[in-house]
Order: sequence, then structure tokens, then C-alpha cells
Amino acid sequence: MLTDSQTIRYYQKLTDALVEMWNRGYRFDDLRLYIDGYLAALRQTNILEPHHIHRLEEEVTRYMYDTSNFELLQTQTEKDYYNNF
Repeated sequence: MLTDSQTIRYYQKLTDALVEMWNRGYRFDDLRLYIDGYLAALRQTNILEPHHIHRLEEEVTRYMYDTSNFELLQTQTEKDYYNNF
């Protein structure tokens, strides 16, 4: 569980970006590359402590492998009022 507020903000930004990329047609290999680049940038800039980055990586990886986060929403079509009887 993430406890640092800044780490939580990065987690939210990263997971939102992953879902957006998934909806655009990117797949898990592409998402993994994105995560690796994102974390490398955080390490390079020293914005977060190394142990926070490690925890962020663990949580984002857990998020990515949970298939319920990337299910496509099935919208229900509205039935025609006059043909419903």
C-alpha cells in the first residue's frame, strides 16, 4: 500500500495513462515499456525516494496484471419503444 501522497499522485497519473493507452489499442508489452520509461524518468530526476519508486513499481505492476482494470465496457443498446411490445 502506498502511503506517501506524492507517490500516490504518480500512481494515479500512471494508472490513468495505462487505461487510456489500453483504450487506444496498446497492449501489455507497450504498457510495460511505458511503465519502465516512466519509472526510469522518476529515478533520473530524483523526485521520489528510491524505496517509494520501488513500491510504486510493485503497485503499478499489480494493477497492470489485474485484468479487471482493462475490461472493455459493454454498453447496453436502448430498445425501441414501439417494437418492444
